[in-house]
Amino acid sequence: MTDEVAEPTTYPLLAAPADGVPAVVDTERALTQTAKALAGGEGPVAIDAERASGFRYGNRAYLVQIRREGSGTHLIDPIACPDLSPVQDAIADVEWVLHAATQDLPCLAEVGLKPSRLFDTELGSRLAGLPRVGLAAVIEHYLGMTLAKEHSAVDWSERPLPQPWLSYAALDVEVLVQVRDALAADLQEQGKWEWAEQEFHALTSFTGPPARQDPWRRTSGMHKIKNRRAIARVRELWLTRDTIAQRRDTSPGRVLPDALLVEIANTAPKTPAELLALPSATSRRGRPHTGVARHQRDWLEAVRRVGSMADADLPPATVRSDAPPPPRVWADRDPVAAARLTEVRDDLAVFAEEHNLPVENILTPDHLRRVLWDSANPLDAQTISAELTQLGARPWQIEVVTPMIVDAVSADLPTSE
Repeated sequence: MTDEVAEPTTYPLLAAPADGVPAVVDTERALTQTAKALAGGEGPVAIDAERASGFRYGNRAYLVQIRREGSGTHLIDPIACPDLSPVQDAIADVEWVLHAATQDLPCLAEVGLKPSRLFDTELGSRLAGLPRVGLAAVIEHYLGMTLAKEHSAVDWSERPLPQPWLSYAALDVEVLVQVRDALAADLQEQGKWEWAEQEFHALTSFTGPPARQDPWRRTSGMHKIKNRRAIARVRELWLTRDTIAQRRDTSPGRVLPDALLVEIANTAPKTPAELLALPSATSRRGRPHTGVARHQRDWLEAVRRVGSMADADLPPATVRSDAPPPPRVWADRDPVAAARLTEVRDDLAVFAEEHNLPVENILTPDHLRRVLWDSANPLDAQTISAELTQLGARPWQIEVVTPMIVDAVSADLPTSE
């Protein structure tokens, strides 16, 4: 007798908006009417935004979708209507429902949309312990239907937007409020509603990830760079590419791929012939890479500038960080701190399993490392709580984790010494 393999569950497809695809709002008059309709609706508003990542420079919104009961779905073109303050005024005091809010909040703020209350269905799903938290998976879990996602990576800056794309965009907010209601009931049943409320409240002040020091150091392939002068060439080429991309309003990777940028930095070509002779500068069909050929003077000038730099002006090979060292070296550098980190991690893993949620949602790993690093620092409950608060941990996280850290600090833990 053989074990039967369970058939994968097949869900009905949510293929088109129930009310059809609305016309795109692209005039001030239509925007005013939309704001009035939204103000007359009931309950939370579902909101989403489409960007042109990988096609355009930056992450501005090229379409904003909003749906509210009694108002219907509205597709707004923020390029034609760059100031959405009439919509903000209409829904400022209403709960906004978004999926993966941190992706959309910065670009929504650029057009004047900022929530005072919100519900993030992706973050809520993590807290609820769902194994998959993409929008389609969450809709399947709570509503028993699947969502068409075939246009998720298209160029939303294209105008006019094709009708199938608009249908896809409208579907992203079609059932978001129903998901919110089912998920909220699940969180309440699991005793996690207060945790979720604190997490959602923290998101209302989210403005985007912190600016990175020396973002050019994150160029893919930096590990291949040979010396400090080559590092300087990466910096100059990266800054040159960024200027060109911003001027052309295109993705930097479309101007010059990272792999080719790194190759130029390592080889330091001095002439157009040397530049175009690089292996990566020519396609399989023997044609020069468009970005190399079109902007060859810019790349060669960036290389020339670095060639005339004094050694003292070259960037350092590495930049010191204020973050603790990687945990893998803690045992050698501070065995006591390493033992405490292991103990708290074990406690967090147990708590996560008992409450069916990801460990990283109990506390950001970097926050834990910052508190525990340097075992010479005195750590009592008040100090730990204050430091976690300063780092941005929510009250529920502090309440859960502080006793674990106190126990680890007060315990006589074995070390690897």
